[in-house]
Amino acid sequence: MFTGIVEEMGSVQVLQRSGNTARLAVQATVVREGLRIGDSLATNGVCLTVEKIEPEKLWLWMMPETLKSTTLGKLQPGQRVNLERALQLDGRLGGHIVSGHVDGVGTLRNVSGVGEERVLTFGIPTPLARYIAPKGSIAIDGISLTVVDAGAESMSVSLIRHTLAVTTLSTLGKGDEVNLEVDLLARYLDRLMSSRESTPGLTLERLSELGY
Repeated sequence: MFTGIVEEMGSVQVLQRSGNTARLAVQATVVREGLRIGDSLATNGVCLTVEKIEPEKLWLWMMPETLKSTTLGKLQPGQRVNLERALQLDGRLGGHIVSGHVDGVGTLRNVSGVGEERVLTFGIPTPLARYIAPKGSIAIDGISLTVVDAGAESMSVSLIRHTLAVTTLSTLGKGDEVNLEVDLLARYLDRLMSSRESTPGLTLERLSELGY
């Protein structure tokens, strides 16, 4: 699990494809500390396994589903990526709980803002709209953000100067794609509510009593 608080921006060195799988090599400094082979590393919001650690590179393994469902297969050498090591049980949860399992790909539609604030509007896959609500949480390329507005086909987030400085969002242009992960609580609550008809006694009041 992750928090959506980016630790550093790494630099893509190599993307090697082999059939329907691939290996990604990134250059990084901060996340190397304590990292071991087999550990998980969130890369633009995608949970990848560290396959090899070299003095100048971290090698990460990508399965067919990763290449199919995320933007990682389109990375180019020199491109920056958001990196975060897995959450430690004694660490702070500064963002929100992020699994690193991407739900869909969004597309940047518009950038606006006044002064140092920026508002980014993304087109989203229609099936994800039900999980995205104003003031709710969303992970965009692995960054924990708060939703400003949400509709059937789009959503917007507001960015402060710090977020723009330490993540890749400042480099996005119109039409660029991003990895989206909806809030885990929203996903499971929707599943519970969809089973109301087949689960006697499951009501909004009962879910409230359970802490949802």
